[in-house]
Amino acid sequence: MVAPPIPFARSPRPTLGVEWEIALIDPETRDLAPQAEAVIDLVKASHPEVHLEKEFLQNTVELVTGVHETVPAAIGELAHDLACVKEAAEKLGLRLWASGSHPFSDFRKNPISAKMTYAEIINRTRYWGQQMLIWGIHVHVGISHEDRVWPIINALMTRYPHLLALTASSPGWDGIDTGYASNRTMLYQQLPTAGMPYQFTSWADWEEYMHDQSISGVINHTGSMHFDIRPAAKWGTIEVRVSDATSNLRELAAVVALTHCLVVHYDRMLDRGEELPRLQPWHVAENKWRAARYGLEALVITSRDTDERWVTQELAELVDDLAPLAEELGCPDELKLVSEILERGAGYQRQRRIYQRTGDWRDVIDATCAEMEGMVTDA
Repeated sequence: MVAPPIPFARSPRPTLGVEWEIALIDPETRDLAPQAEAVIDLVKASHPEVHLEKEFLQNTVELVTGVHETVPAAIGELAHDLACVKEAAEKLGLRLWASGSHPFSDFRKNPISAKMTYAEIINRTRYWGQQMLIWGIHVHVGISHEDRVWPIINALMTRYPHLLALTASSPGWDGIDTGYASNRTMLYQQLPTAGMPYQFTSWADWEEYMHDQSISGVINHTGSMHFDIRPAAKWGTIEVRVSDATSNLRELAAVVALTHCLVVHYDRMLDRGEELPRLQPWHVAENKWRAARYGLEALVITSRDTDERWVTQELAELVDDLAPLAEELGCPDELKLVSEILERGAGYQRQRRIYQRTGDWRDVIDATCAEMEGMVTDA
């Protein structure tokens, strides 16, 4: 039986779109505040041009850009939108905050948004689905043809630990230090429609797979697979969903620039008839775990022969190697911010240092809210 086609809205240029999930914080308790709907309504009334989405949890607002040609343009839109959301949140006595997960909030006390598909997800996934107090970044990059999608996704999976280590910001969970850089990564993969994509070799393979998932009922409650990297056929993009939510625009700009450059780099390799990199599935899985566990301190597998290097060394070289392409794509300054993260430390490192010093996750929340307010991009 031939699977029904999945039309891919081909993008003639490598355009860009970004989604950034941020949460609302009660400044007294430092706990999550389920007032996203009120914030969104206030923004809609005062700034109708701002595109916000309700998310799985009532404490979360998702900032969604339009289609842009460059990273600075996308980040510029997010900066404007963030200011509008901050204005609305302050009217309600709230602060804005973003990380991969909240270090002490009780998932049992955080209501989900009133949307039938969300209720169906909880009904199906129960305990694991109820725990999704997690936030991430989704970066869309336009692709010219569906035949390029899976070779590029498989190549991007060799850079999974690089994208995650830069943004890992969820060491705390249920009041404890988990020892992980990104506990969000470990939580999210428990859902049946989430986790690493299979290494499909063609668009036809993807169509057959999605057909099977539809017949078996796997995706009946969501309509799609929420892989860490996936095709977004409706938009003609590859959607990279690897990263924890950053606490600030500056680090967001860095990971968006790196993602944009990597996708275009692999697309250009196809233009030149070059073979794209690919690792064995077990190496990809191990790299994902190492980045989630160790973050920027991870030793990652870099070849099919199981060679290894420190992810910080890899990232430093990537910034240099991709610099000419970043110039062409209009994001050289944003790509250089990767080096700034390597020097300052990732979000999980900053959070852990504070918690080890004070023993109080509320201090971590305060510091992370301050990063949202103060670490703006001037790249």
